[in-house]
Amino acid sequence: MTLDAAFTLTAGRFTLDVAIEAADEIVVLFGASGAGKSLTLRAIAGLVRPDRGHITVDGEVLFDAAAGVDIPVEARRMGYVVQELALFPHLPVWENVAFALAGTRPDRRRRAGVALAALGLEGVADRSPGTLSGGQRQRVALARVLVRDVRLLLLDEPFSALDDAIRRALRLELRRLQRELGRGALFVTHDLREAYLLADRLVVLDAGRVLQAGAPDEIFSRPHSRRVAELLGVRNLYRGRVLATAPDSIEVEIGPLRWRCASWEAGLAVGDAVDVAVRSERVVLRRGDRPAVNGLDATIEAEEAYGANHLLHLRPQVGGPTIEVDMPARPYEVLGVATKKDWLVEIPPADLHVMRATGDVPA
Repeated sequence: MTLDAAFTLTAGRFTLDVAIEAADEIVVLFGASGAGKSLTLRAIAGLVRPDRGHITVDGEVLFDAAAGVDIPVEARRMGYVVQELALFPHLPVWENVAFALAGTRPDRRRRAGVALAALGLEGVADRSPGTLSGGQRQRVALARVLVRDVRLLLLDEPFSALDDAIRRALRLELRRLQRELGRGALFVTHDLREAYLLADRLVVLDAGRVLQAGAPDEIFSRPHSRRVAELLGVRNLYRGRVLATAPDSIEVEIGPLRWRCASWEAGLAVGDAVDVAVRSERVVLRRGDRPAVNGLDATIEAEEAYGANHLLHLRPQVGGPTIEVDMPARPYEVLGVATKKDWLVEIPPADLHVMRATGDVPA
């Protein structure tokens, strides 16, 4: 399966202008609420009509504004699953799954049973949807689209109303099904962890535009802009300027701090204004005063505990911006962080990424 979609759509005062490609993989559309993720799925499904552009699947044109092509929803062979599952409460599970199938009743039941079995629901075919758990109902909704010959799954935050344990199980289930069936999927979420766990390819949307698309590890380690870094949960973001460049590194100045960075956007030159990003889990606390690359003495000003982690806010003793460190509970206890406030902080050059400065720096 190959999807090639590039279109513009205006809805009120909101304009969606996106270009998305997908193959037999899970492509996650990630962004804040209102970014245009769900509208993108609706346009690909045929539920809304773009103003310009095209949508093709496996070379078949489903929409082309210039050519006047707009294939109806029922002929696009899309499997569309949303958070509101819309199961029919008066029908047993198997009839919910087989609702849109043609054929005899025994044949429809057989095909529904195969789809239910693929999702571990062999024993619930004759039950009412109202007697099922949230996770089971979501599996029924997936079975209802898998039973048809769909070529692309469109999944609009399907797990968002479920608790964490069920969501983890369903992510694994979706990943298994995608690999076994070889069908592509577009998965919408605003949950950063879910995006990272599911995506073969990640598409970051904001205000109706694709800011960056690619492999999750690449985007997380090398965001294209300050806004992408913000959306991906980078809390250590600093405005600075380039002091020097070398084949394997770039040196930046951030107030009184001087850092060597091993990841940077191409084309930067001495004197350029830049944004510098480092994820809080990549900052290292050290005991003692041994030398460290990008090492600095800092004092813990505040800390927050959440679950099995501690978020530390450290102020460099020479001045400059606060540095946040996300530390698991075990090293926090082993190092005795609770009883020690002054630390040697190290930021490895490979974990510092430098981007050309964009936008205003928040006060």
